[in-house]
This record gives sequence, structure tokens and C-alpha cells, in this order.
Amino acid sequence: MKSTIKKIIKLSPIPLSRNHLYDIQTKKIIKTLNKNSNCIDIGCFIGEILDLLLKQAPEGQHFGIEPIPEKFNELKKKYAKLDNCHILNYAASNRKGESDFNFVVSNPSYSGLKKRDYDNPNEEDTTITVKTELLDNLIPEDLHIDFMKIDVEGAELQVLQGASRIIEKCKPIIVFEHGLGASDIYGTSPEMIFNYFQEKFMRISNLGSWLKDSPALSVENFCDQYYNKRNYYFIAHP
Repeated sequence: MKSTIKKIIKLSPIPLSRNHLYDIQTKKIIKTLNKNSNCIDIGCFIGEILDLLLKQAPEGQHFGIEPIPEKFNELKKKYAKLDNCHILNYAASNRKGESDFNFVVSNPSYSGLKKRDYDNPNEEDTTITVKTELLDNLIPEDLHIDFMKIDVEGAELQVLQGASRIIEKCKPIIVFEHGLGASDIYGTSPEMIFNYFQEKFMRISNLGSWLKDSPALSVENFCDQYYNKRNYYFIAHP
């Protein structure tokens, strides 16, 4: 029943939830890419965003980063015939090695390097070991990256720190999740995220504001969005 309801929601052109609104806005953002844009989907999961990227940019090179072994194997099988789609079994981070990973058996989309707050207190989880790696080490240096999506349940700053070369050189559009109850578990504040992008000469906007070409958020606006839970998906851009 739940999966049927989710499918109906996804097909509706009218936003029926905040997550659905973010999905609609992300699709519109992806439609601004060129046919040869190169993209990275961090926290690829089942490939919903990767599917959109492959459709919009069929001549680009695309990378799906997924640490959960079961999901990685499903993605490898799903995209096996596509030479321009590369599925990598890592948790993108700011260091190379291995790490404990909180795998939420009852709701894998909540999984991450650390245990985040759950909406449902009855979620079942277990600890597995995953490989960690910097995106700067995984993506060829001579490849220009145009778009990144980061959905890693709170570890977005670590992902960004491991992609500093890519971001400084390419200034890609980055759609990322940053919400209270996840990023704070890692000791990450919105001020830290804002400062990271400011140092890279990039700005942060709400997804809808960027689509309307409205002014970017100030650090005060961004912190207000975060601490008052007004939004938890944002876009970083030059």
C-alpha cells in the first residue's frame, strides 16, 4: 500500500508533500543541464536521480556513489549496459579507508555513517563496514563536473571536503540535503556549510528561488531555514 501511494504522489504534477516538492524542483533543475553534462549522484540508492541525469545528459559521464552493498549490486545490474554510467561502492567522505556504517534495515534511506534521528522510533538498524573515499580520488581529474546531488543523511560537509578539487575547479551546481536531526549528529552547522561554499566563491539558494533566478540566501537566511526547519534541501551554485 505504501509503495502504491508513493508512486501516485510521484506522478502528481502538484506537490503533495515537501519531499514531493523537492523532487519536482530537482527535476526542473536537472532539465537545465546540457546533453553532455557530467554528473555525480552521491547517495544514489535506487537510482531515481541517476535515471533523470542519464535521460537529460545522454552524452555525459555519470557516477553513482552508493555504500550499501545490496543497493550497489542492484545499481550495477541496472546500469550494466551503459558505458557512460559508473557505479562505485563507497561512502563519499573526507578520508580514505573503512568506517562503521549505520544500516537501517527497516528504512535503508535513513542509513549513513552515523545514526541520525528517526521519524519512526521503531526503525531497526545494524552496523556494517563500508569503504570511504574522497570524490577527488574517484573522479578523473580531467573530467569537468557540471552537477552533483548529495543525499547522505547528515554527512554532506564530509562529502564536500572530499570534493574540494572538483568544486574549486568546476563550480558545479550542487543539490544537497542539509537538515536538523542529521547534519548536527556530525557536528555540522549551517554556518560551516555556508562558509565552505563562500570560500569556493559559491552561493546557496532554495531550490525554488534558484529556478526563479531570485537572490541567493545570506548566512542569516540560510541558518533560519535550517534551525526553524523551513527547508532541508538547497542548491549551491556559482
